[in-house]
Amino acid sequence: MAESTEDAAPPGVLPGALPVQLEDVARRLFGDGLGLARRYAELLATEGLTRGLLGPREADRIWDRHLVNSVVLSEVVAEGAHVVDVGSGAGLPGIPLALARPDLRVVLLEPMLRRTTFLTEVVEELGLGARVQVVRGRAPESVADLPFTPDHVTARAVAPLDRLVSWTMPLMRRSGVLLALRGSTAADEIIATASEVTRLAGGPAELLTVGADTGEPVTVVRVERRLDVPIEPTRPRRRRKGAH
Repeated sequence: MAESTEDAAPPGVLPGALPVQLEDVARRLFGDGLGLARRYAELLATEGLTRGLLGPREADRIWDRHLVNSVVLSEVVAEGAHVVDVGSGAGLPGIPLALARPDLRVVLLEPMLRRTTFLTEVVEELGLGARVQVVRGRAPESVADLPFTPDHVTARAVAPLDRLVSWTMPLMRRSGVLLALRGSTAADEIIATASEVTRLAGGPAELLTVGADTGEPVTVVRVERRLDVPIEPTRPRRRRKGAH
C-alpha cells in the first residue's frame, strides 16, 4: 500500500480504532500520516497481538500507550535525522516517528525473527520501504549491518540505562544522541548510573519531558556521545541457533 494522506476511519469499529478523545491529538501529531497510523494501529491490534508482540491487555491501549506515547518523541528528533530504533519490537517508537516525520530515515533493529518478520510486513503494507529498513540484529554487534551511522538512536523499554548506553554509543557518530523513553524512575536511574554512563562515552544524561500538551507527558533520557572518549570495536556475538 502506498503512503496516503487519507485519515478518515473506515465505517464500523476496527481493532485498534482511534478513540474519539484522541482524534485531535493524533491528527496534530501525525498530520498527513494519520491514515497510515490508523492502519498500523489495526495491525498492532490484530497481527501484533496474535503473534505475541503485544500483550492481550494492550488491545484497548494501542493509541495512548503505544502510538501517541511513541510519536511525541518527534519533538526532540532533529530535522532530516538518520535514526536507529534499537530493540524495535513491534516497531515502537520507530514506525510512529517515520509516519509523522517523512524527513527521517529509520532503521528498525531487532534480534528476534518473528518480530522482524512482522516489521518487514508492516513496512511493506504501509509503503515505507523507501526510508524505513528492518535489520535483524543486536546493538552494538550489528553496527556493520546498518545502512548509515545514525544521528539518533531511540529505545523504548529495552534495558537499564547504563546497559543501553553501552549498546548504543558504538552505533552512532560522535556527538550523536541516544533518546530513551523511560518511566517514572528515570531521574533516580540517571543518578545511579552517572559514572558508568560517563565511562561508556556518554555525556551527562538529561531528563526531558515531551508530549506535555497531550495530557500524558512522556519522560525521555537524552545522552549525547562524547567526542573525547574512544570506543573499542565490538566483536559480533554468534546468533544462537534456532533463535526466533
